[in-house]
Amino acid sequence: MSAVEGSHAGRVFFVSGIDTDVGKTVATGLIARHLASSGVDAITVKMVQTGCEGRSEDLEAHRRMCGLDLQREDVDGLTAPQIFRFPSSPSLAAKLEGRMVDLDRIGACVDECAKRREVVLVEGAGGLLVPLSDDVLAVDFAAARGWPLILVTCGRLGSVNHTLLSLEAAKSRGMRVAGVVHNWHPSADPQIDADAERETRRCLIRLGYPDVVVRIPRVEAGLPLPQVDFSELFS
Repeated sequence: MSAVEGSHAGRVFFVSGIDTDVGKTVATGLIARHLASSGVDAITVKMVQTGCEGRSEDLEAHRRMCGLDLQREDVDGLTAPQIFRFPSSPSLAAKLEGRMVDLDRIGACVDECAKRREVVLVEGAGGLLVPLSDDVLAVDFAAARGWPLILVTCGRLGSVNHTLLSLEAAKSRGMRVAGVVHNWHPSADPQIDADAERETRRCLIRLGYPDVVVRIPRVEAGLPLPQVDFSELFS
């Protein structure tokens, strides 16, 4: 059996974070890399890209990390369905262009990717509760579509609060949580980092979620990518 136990065509996972710049793109790329090395036919999608024009820098990072060129879904416009120039929340970035985030298009593009691949990793923008519109938060959109959450966090000061709030928000919406990815962070004190992981595990157990925390070591430009086993997320 593949790394995705009991997998069926079109499993979609929502990779979101406790904040912006917490390492969602690195986590998504490494998870995709792990799935590919395990024989799983996976694709990544950047749900909404802000701060870019015409292309998704995060999506390109995923492909580089996996050693891939653009995929057919990229060429078909399915993997970066909404791109805005201003680096802000999707809601604000869209308003500044006189537009709205097209949620129906995002859903349709992800659904089409799910028809073509075993697993789809949908990377969010910013934190879990970032607004996509005046009425819809990212967590609401993902929960309504039944996408299990992979929450990306780290051990920097303040992360415990943001992690626990994010998990509580997911629980209150009946969202399944596949697990937490704990990223290395340059400012993390070792004691705070270790405590953050302990508190994350305690919260997962308290909320009835799997006690799954996968740590990502330091990823440095120009050096080989670390081999991280993410199989627990897909058990």
